[in-house]
Amino acid sequence: MISTVQETSIDVRGAFDLAASARFLEGFTPAARPDAADEPGTLRMAFPVEGSWAHAGVRIQQREPGQVLVDTHDSLVIAQVRRILSLDIDGSEFTAVGRADPVVEAVRSRHEGLRPVLFYSPYEAACWTIIGNRIRLTQAARIKQRIAEEHGETLEVAGRQLASFPAPAVLAAIEELPGLPRFKVERLRTIAVAAQAGELDAAMLRGLDPEEAMGHLQRLPGIGPFSAELILVRGAGHPDVFPRNEQRLHEEMRRAYDLPAADGAALAEVAERWRPFRSWVALLMRIEAAARIAA
Repeated sequence: MISTVQETSIDVRGAFDLAASARFLEGFTPAARPDAADEPGTLRMAFPVEGSWAHAGVRIQQREPGQVLVDTHDSLVIAQVRRILSLDIDGSEFTAVGRADPVVEAVRSRHEGLRPVLFYSPYEAACWTIIGNRIRLTQAARIKQRIAEEHGETLEVAGRQLASFPAPAVLAAIEELPGLPRFKVERLRTIAVAAQAGELDAAMLRGLDPEEAMGHLQRLPGIGPFSAELILVRGAGHPDVFPRNEQRLHEEMRRAYDLPAADGAALAEVAERWRPFRSWVALLMRIEAAARIAA
C-alpha cells in the first residue's frame, strides 16, 4: 500500500529562501533548533495552534522559488506557518527599499531571500521574554526546551521527534518549574491566562496601531517596552515597526550609516526610509551585528 502525504502549496509573493530560514533558526537561541538545516530544502515545526491550542507538527519544503509546500490541509495550521515564515506578507516591494537606500541594499543582498522567522505565536514570544529576563540566553533556551519536553507534547514530524510548547491551559496550571523563580512562574501563568482569553491573538495585535498594541502588551506583568516590541514584531509578525528599545540595532545603524552621535529619535527618522518593511530591515541589521560580534 502506498501512503501519500497531503500537501498544501503556499504561493510566495516576493523573494523567499526556506534554506535561509533554516540557517537562521540554527543560530537563533530561543528556537533551540541546531537541527533546523539538517535536511536541505526542509524545515520541521511543532507548536500549539493559536486559538484551538491543539498541537500540530508540520514539514515544510521549498522545491521552487515561488512555492512552499506544507504537509497539512488544516487551514489554521497553514495560516500560522505563513505567519511564522513571514509568507503572509507580500514581499514584492522589499527590493525597492534597497534601491532607495544603499545600506539596506547591501544588507539585503547578503541575506537574499531571508524573511523574519517568528516565534510560533505571540504567546510563545511572551513566555520567552519572561523566561529569558536577566539570565543568559542559552540558559533560557534550555529551560524553555525542558518546559516543552516535560509539559508540552512530543510529536513525530516526518521522522523527527519534536517537542511542542505547552498549550496555555496546561501552562496556567503549573505551579513550579525547575530553574525558574516563583515570580517568573506566576508571570508565565498570567501570560497563559491572557493567551486563553485572546489578549495575545496575533491578528488582533497586528490590527492595532503599533503604539496601542505595545501599550496593551505592557499591561501584562513582566512585559516592558523591549518585551512588548519583541512580542509584536517577532510574535505577531508586524512587518513595519522600528524597535526603539533595541540597542544592538541602534549601534549597528550608527556604524552602517556613519552616524556615531545619532540618538534614538534620529535613528527612527533614518528608518523611515525602510517603510513598509522596518521590522524586516531591523532583523537583517541585527543579524549583521551578531555576526560581527561573533567574528
